[in-house]
Amino acid sequence: MARIHLSKADVTELEEKYVLEALRSGWVAPVGPDVDAFEQEVARRVGVAHAVALSSGTAALHLALLELGAGPGRVVVVPTMTFAASANAVTYTGAEPVFVDAGPDGNVEPALLLEAVDALRAEGVDVAAAMTVDLFGRCAEYDALVDALAERAVPLVEDAAEALGATYRGRAAGAFGRAAALSFNGNKIMTTSGGGMLLSDDATLVERARYLSTQARRPVAHYEHTEIGYNYRLSNILAALGRAQLSRLDEMIARRRTIRERYAAVIDGRADVQLLGRGHGRGDEEDNAWLTCVTATPPHALDVDAVVAHLDGQGIEARHLWKPMHLQPVFASCRRWLTGRADRLFRTGLALPSGSGLTDEEVARVAAALPAALQEGTR
Repeated sequence: MARIHLSKADVTELEEKYVLEALRSGWVAPVGPDVDAFEQEVARRVGVAHAVALSSGTAALHLALLELGAGPGRVVVVPTMTFAASANAVTYTGAEPVFVDAGPDGNVEPALLLEAVDALRAEGVDVAAAMTVDLFGRCAEYDALVDALAERAVPLVEDAAEALGATYRGRAAGAFGRAAALSFNGNKIMTTSGGGMLLSDDATLVERARYLSTQARRPVAHYEHTEIGYNYRLSNILAALGRAQLSRLDEMIARRRTIRERYAAVIDGRADVQLLGRGHGRGDEEDNAWLTCVTATPPHALDVDAVVAHLDGQGIEARHLWKPMHLQPVFASCRRWLTGRADRLFRTGLALPSGSGLTDEEVARVAAALPAALQEGTR
């Protein structure tokens, strides 16, 4: 049987049409009509004024942090439960990441983040910004963060790399804070193969980021550079792919939600495991269901390696949740505010195949294999 992957790109003849038209147009460089249109369409979808199409979500975070003043001698407060790119972008600026633990749904714990900001400032530490990560397609608790950070004059950067199409209280992921980053990596809810986007209502921030993303080339007749820039722009061909994907985003989200409910039918009612994020005071209708994740219900445990191995034997890919940043060797010396929740999520949580391109038969294979796999992990 063919292997079932975690989140394979969902590409159709529509994407082929858009890309072929871009190729035939002659616009094959990191500039062109599809880049311009893609920026406008994503900004309109999210509800922000400005967007810059970039080579990755990491590039978007890097430029946002630079424009907010992150640099040597300063710190950025970051969720520990995230992919390494969130923290790596901080280090690119010369600032140091400070890690904060997760709440019950895996997103950063708001009270703990604010506690960390206040404690750092009380020590005289210069806090450049705070970052949220909309984990696995579910927005952070912005009601508890946006105004509180504004009162402290701490800029908010929203890492919405996993969350395009999700909402919080009717507002789209990517519309919070001074700037936000999206990712269009091959495994995301929609893809440009590789790529990302910086979003903001701050025109000055966006234009500065656009300038730096094109090697900081001055607007003169010859190549002139007065500061260091970056080769961060997205190609017109990949932007065309993104435009086709964006036109299908709602149907891809709907499919992922259907897949999530198929797995929920297997899991709901069990005392030992639960879907991550379900039952914490917010409905599932706001999530984009990028990855459906399962975690042990306290005080139960789950041997994730055993579950992953069992599913692998059935030709099904499953993975641990993100390994927290404070457990990564490269960040071992960084400060952290912890409760132990992220550690537990890593030990007892896993992501299941969730791609919108999965067939009904493939989803049925995963659902059928899941009970025995969970049994293997709870012995």
